[in-house]
Amino acid sequence: MTVVSSLPRAAAALILAGGLAAAPAAAKGNMDSLADLAASVTDAVVNISAAQVTEEKQASVAPKPAPGTPLDDLFEQFFKRQLGRHGGSGGGDEDAPRGRRANSLGSGFIIDGAGIVITNNHVIEGANDITVILTDGTKLKAEVVGKDSKVDVAVLKVTPTHPLKSVPFGDSDAMRVGDAVMAVGNPFGLGGTVTAGIVSARNRNIDSGPYDNYIQTDASINKGNSGGPLFDMKGEVIGINTAILSPSGGSIGIGFATPSDTVLPIIAQLREFHEVRRGWLGVRIQPVTDDIAEALGLGTPHGALVAGIDDKGPAGPAGLKKGDVIVGFDGHDVHESRDLPKFVAGAPVGKDVVVSILRDGKPQELTVKLGRLDAPVEKASLDRDQGAADAPKSAVQQAFGLGLGTLDDAFRKRYGVKDSVKGVAVATVEPGSAGADKLKPGDVVVEVNQVAVGDPGDVAAKMKAVKDGGKKTALLLVSNPQGDVRYVALTLN
Repeated sequence: MTVVSSLPRAAAALILAGGLAAAPAAAKGNMDSLADLAASVTDAVVNISAAQVTEEKQASVAPKPAPGTPLDDLFEQFFKRQLGRHGGSGGGDEDAPRGRRANSLGSGFIIDGAGIVITNNHVIEGANDITVILTDGTKLKAEVVGKDSKVDVAVLKVTPTHPLKSVPFGDSDAMRVGDAVMAVGNPFGLGGTVTAGIVSARNRNIDSGPYDNYIQTDASINKGNSGGPLFDMKGEVIGINTAILSPSGGSIGIGFATPSDTVLPIIAQLREFHEVRRGWLGVRIQPVTDDIAEALGLGTPHGALVAGIDDKGPAGPAGLKKGDVIVGFDGHDVHESRDLPKFVAGAPVGKDVVVSILRDGKPQELTVKLGRLDAPVEKASLDRDQGAADAPKSAVQQAFGLGLGTLDDAFRKRYGVKDSVKGVAVATVEPGSAGADKLKPGDVVVEVNQVAVGDPGDVAAKMKAVKDGGKKTALLLVSNPQGDVRYVALTLN
């Protein structure tokens, strides 16, 4: 299966099929040779050797053949060699400790001649012994200044004996599809290697994190390129090579780099605070799909639908409500839901920002003082089937493919529904119905078309009223047993 991989020690770079000479003359400009550009930046690109050294007890001696057999001497020599390779003594105390190293190779680049090196977080993750190797072979021990897994970047510090060659960041937002780029890195541990290509696409979402907006490039990126720089033709870093799309782990011409405009604020915070301090709005959002847009009367789907408000967040006191559609944040247009987390995270903690919303189809503006984002607490998921056999024994009312029941103690116990969750229980979901892939037994309907419901009759009546009113879709606010809510647009067939 083809997968997107941040190769633990891989990144993106591209070689044009047929070479750069095949590009139209009007487009290639002075691209006949990249030798001068490569010579000007290569010394600032480094290899990263990351190792995790652990102490472990020596394994028990493997069984040997019975004494006196023809294989006796052969087995004894083999196991002595194996123990010697792994740091064992070749005999003696089986509980003697030994060191074991797990090594990885990646790439990085120097942004400050005093010894500041940038790479991917996944290149050095879990390592307790990191070495930066310069182009002249010099090896320098590195310490981690700070790292961030959400955008996969790490800042390292080495102590050189003289100022090092460094490279500047450029403006990734200024890059256009078709612009030429060059990658330098350490593919397959070969050392400094230059590849070239173009920007294939921008703002790619590969579902690797909450802030995906990768530059896609066809420049060859392979195992070991991770953390290396993607340059524009001025020799400025416009991206950090991070991932590839590949069925085999090798380059097929689809690589991804984190834009410089995304990582620059993160790097600045890591250097100053040794951690990232992101803005926090305190809302749970979901995409505005075609059917949700139809239910809300929005026309073209756009914005981020507020599915919930954090009780301790800044959004509630500022006036944001469930069902609002956020279409603007701090001067940025929110075209789709995944735009909002990037804008919020990039805003300073404590800043007063203007949030533009649509409420009941009418535009409004609210001012919110941003809080600080803390790491989310992972919630355990529950495995629940959709069969009717284990449904609660209380009366179930059928409506549009849903079996609806009272949210009683039996239902709460069966599905682990929190006491704070209020509404109507979803006891069964008819296979093939409009809600089959959107709802499941154990869910709770909280609202229908932004009006709270308390018993199965309410839900059935309100959905029927929506259909009788000529609308094709009802908007349900649905909670899972843990209390996390989402909007579901249910087609009323």
